Parts: sequence; structure tokens; C-alpha cells
Amino acid sequence: MPRNDQVIRQWLLLQRLESPRGSTLQELAHSLPDDFPKHLRTLRRDLEALEAAGFPLVNDRRALPLAFSPTELMALVFSRNLLKPLEGTEIKASLDSALNKATAALPPSGLTYVRQMQDLFAVGIGPHKTYREHRETIDRLAHAIDRTRTVQMRYYTASRNKTTRREVDPYRLWYMAGALYLIAYCHTRRDVRTFAVDRIRSLTVTSHPYQMPLGFDLEAYLRDALVIMRGRRIDVELVFAKSTAPWVQDRIWHDSQRLTLLKDGRLKMSLQVADTRELLGWILSFGSGVRVLKPESLGKRVQEEARKIARGYMTTRTPLPNSFPL
Repeated sequence: MPRNDQVIRQWLLLQRLESPRGSTLQELAHSLPDDFPKHLRTLRRDLEALEAAGFPLVNDRRALPLAFSPTELMALVFSRNLLKPLEGTEIKASLDSALNKATAALPPSGLTYVRQMQDLFAVGIGPHKTYREHRETIDRLAHAIDRTRTVQMRYYTASRNKTTRREVDPYRLWYMAGALYLIAYCHTRRDVRTFAVDRIRSLTVTSHPYQMPLGFDLEAYLRDALVIMRGRRIDVELVFAKSTAPWVQDRIWHDSQRLTLLKDGRLKMSLQVADTRELLGWILSFGSGVRVLKPESLGKRVQEEARKIARGYMTTRTPLPNSFPL
């Protein structure tokens, strides 16, 4: 039995409860796919679990339809905006459908409240990719993850400008920094790797089952990455200028960061993070407002990269290359 059967069964129950009149346990049992348990005792346990999670579903005779308060609906409105990069995918379509149904069920006073809240708050998502053209790939990956099936794919590696065939065991879909990634065990590299979903050129779900290692921890796997790139973890110490410090100290850049405000107004940051091009680019984004204290090797790479940037501006007679070695 797939490891997510209980969650999927409960999700199907929630979908069946969209009927305005609700459903009886017998009706719910008949509505489930043939390969799911239909015992009334199992359904009662599922409904009790959903109620414990905050869904008021059951009375003495019927399972009640779902309803949203105006504040809950506002949370859905914000979710819709945050998931805008997934426009055209099944995930976004389901969210839009749920939001439209909830909105239609609100009384006029509720709709007025929602509009007022939208006038007060706005959500910006910043730079992001779009996934309308990758809907089929995302749906296939979700199916493969649920059924724990190995997939075969053609994948484009940007750093090598090369497309290769891969066979991978898909563990998770991960949405981060405006982009969607697949965390999977690569049979070619014999290691867990991160793949950008938009670089998957084709994908086939096989009939071969796989088993995720019992000790695999997704959070631990991603812990050292500043954003998404993984690498050798290093201890980093930075000092930010007084003019830059207020902007830096208001944000959580990484879970490991430790901040110390110095007497002269400068800010010292310590963190343990993967040594990658991502880290180098992030430090350079602060310009002259930051200095690397350690490791010394990282400070030298930052200086060299800054010199390359300066030379690119000073060499006015030489045309800029089509691509930079980033």
C-alpha cells in the first residue's frame, strides 16, 4: 500500500464534502475509488482525524459541507497570489476552484470584508519562473511520488549545456525562491540530487517501485543551502557596514545565522552554509557594504570576482561576451 494512502483518502473525503447538503457515511464509501478501503469504521476514523485537524465535519447523521470564514478566505487569497508561478498547473487550478466556491458561499458582508482586506494588503512574489507549460510533468511527478515509482527523464544541465537521460527515484517536489524543484535519488550519480522541474525535457513514469531510505530527512538534506544549492559546509563570518546593517538585520537569510551589533554601528554575521556560487553571488549583492572575515579563501574569491566585474566595465573597447562565467 502506498505510504500516502491515508492522506489521499482523507483528501478525497474533503473533496466529496463540497456538496452543499453534505454526505452520509454510506455515500462517502460508495464515492471512493475501488482500490481504497470502504469500511465505515475506517471512514469514521478519517473524519475524526480531519475534525481534530480543525475541520468541523460531522453531526449525528451526516457529514457536513465545508465552510470558510472571511479570515480563512483571506488566507486563501494570499495563497493564490503566492502560488501565481504555478499558474496553469493542477495545484493552482484546485486552489482557484476552492477559492471561487468559498467566495460564492459568502454572504454580502463577507464579500465586503474580503474586498476591504484586499485594499489593505498586497502580496508580491518577486522574481519567479512560470510552470504553465510543465503541467503534465508536475502531474506525472506527483503520481510517481505518491506511488513510489521510478521515473526516466531527459534532463538539461545548464552548467554543462547538455541534455542527458536520467533514471531517478522521486522523493519530493520542493517550491523555493520562485521555482519548483524535484528532490530525487539519481541512479546515474548514485546520490540524492536536486533537479529544476522546468529543465526536465521529457518524463516517463515506470512500473518499478522504489523505497525511500528510512533515515532520509528532507530538511537535513537542504539545511546547508543558502537558497537551493548544496555543497561543502563552511563557517562564514561577515561584517556589514553601518549603512547596510539595518537592512541586513531585519531578515532571516539562513537558519544558522547569528547577528552581533558592533559598537560602531556595524553588524557581524556568523553562519554555517554551503560553499557555492550562490553564496558568492549573495555576498557580492551587498557591494562595498560587506567584508568577509572568514574563511580567507572565500574573501579572496569575492575580491577576484569583484575585480572581474570592474575589468568588464573598464574594458570599453572590448565587446561584452554573450555569457559570463557565473
